[in-house]
Amino acid sequence: MKFSDLGLSDELSRAVADLGYISPTPIQEKSIPVVLMGRDILGSAQTGTGKTASFTLPMIDILASGRAKARLPRSLILAPTRELAAQVAESFEKFSSYHKLSMALLIGGVSFADQNIALSKGVDVLIATPGRLLDHFERGKVLLNDVKILVIDEADRMLDMGFIPDVERIAGLLPRMRQTLFFSATLSDDIQKLGAKFVMNPKIIEVGPPASTADTVAQHLIWTELKKKRQVLRDILRHELVKNAVIFCNRKRDIADLIKSLTRHGFSAVALHGDMTQSARLEALKRFKDGDVPLMIASDVAARGLDIAGLSHVFNFDVPSHPEDYVHRIGRTGRAGNSGRAFTIAASKDDVKYIGLIERLIGKPVPKITIIDGKVVEEDAADSAKTAECDGGTAGNTSNNGGTVQATGDGEKTAPKSRSRNGRGKKMPEKAAEISAIKSAKKLPKGASAASKSADPAPDKPPVKSKNRNRNDELPSPPDCSGNTLLETGHVPAFLRR
Repeated sequence: MKFSDLGLSDELSRAVADLGYISPTPIQEKSIPVVLMGRDILGSAQTGTGKTASFTLPMIDILASGRAKARLPRSLILAPTRELAAQVAESFEKFSSYHKLSMALLIGGVSFADQNIALSKGVDVLIATPGRLLDHFERGKVLLNDVKILVIDEADRMLDMGFIPDVERIAGLLPRMRQTLFFSATLSDDIQKLGAKFVMNPKIIEVGPPASTADTVAQHLIWTELKKKRQVLRDILRHELVKNAVIFCNRKRDIADLIKSLTRHGFSAVALHGDMTQSARLEALKRFKDGDVPLMIASDVAARGLDIAGLSHVFNFDVPSHPEDYVHRIGRTGRAGNSGRAFTIAASKDDVKYIGLIERLIGKPVPKITIIDGKVVEEDAADSAKTAECDGGTAGNTSNNGGTVQATGDGEKTAPKSRSRNGRGKKMPEKAAEISAIKSAKKLPKGASAASKSADPAPDKPPVKSKNRNRNDELPSPPDCSGNTLLETGHVPAFLRR
């Protein structure tokens, strides 16, 4: 099937062909005709399957007829993050190359003045994050009572980030008679209940199983210690053919530490997290997309909607606490039919629980790997190599604690050195003498005292000098104890003699 078969105009089909797209993805094939019909949609698909084009393409054809008025946008697209909103705006500009449609992007970290100028000219498509849109509305710079189409993108992420009250307020400012397109990476019961507040008689479109991962992404899991996580990451980066990679951390403060560590070992990386200014975030994204820097250390702010052409690897330096975030993180690679690899480094006790939740969500275990001599090896291959090594070692070296012999440099055979149970390394004759002394002590009559036992030492063993040194006017110290039981030590406390 071609894009022209979905009911799109010739100009739009030509613009899509110019970008190199030949056939629509399943979510696009099912959504575009429904949007052109004017129906509401509850849509869900795997990340990286083209959800953005499934609503931008039909919107361009719908908005082709008509004219925007000053401060009265004709359509509104809400996105949870600045990066996702900017990406939607970029896609809109590419697809509308043969249409004369105006667009404005309202995101934080950018001057209000430039955004006010764009709004005053009138826009056909307004793309915004909820917070910045409400800022403009409260200042009287934008009116929403002429919006014909509302798009809520990545609704599950908005729910996680606490934006739903703002979205509900914005929806209350729109006309009741409108078309609403509600898209989410997952379509759980909570998301469907949330979507019911915004849509009327929607067409439910769900492509692929819930919260599934793309088959184009090869997943790997490695267990290590907390102190060795950075070393493991460096070993994988050196062993893998990493063209470019996004490395995710759970906490923003860990991003700076990880960048310093990688830089110290010769790697080049940039940071991307919510505490950065918008200009710094855009500069970091530009350097990474242009290939100037191969590694980007990011928080989950970059996990949604970030589309980087040909991203080869994704690393979870920290296991995400929410299993849905795992799906969105690794969905940054293996997009548009390309192959990708995702590595997760687990170390703490909490990671055991998180990995269990992830495997339960995706419905399959994550294959485990290990690091041997700085190289990445599948765990099954590592186990077989260890087994072969043990078999070879048993045939070549038969020394153990059972009294086997070892060859010396002169060709003679000597008995191996043995260690006593208590680890003091006594020689065998001394230990035999000690055992015989203990047995002779057991044969003494019950009335014999500890002093009489120590007065008759073994004939073959010289008397041991006491290590205790007391003055003449002090009471004698208790005898030195050697052994684990009262009978072996020869010292019986006074309270046991009563």
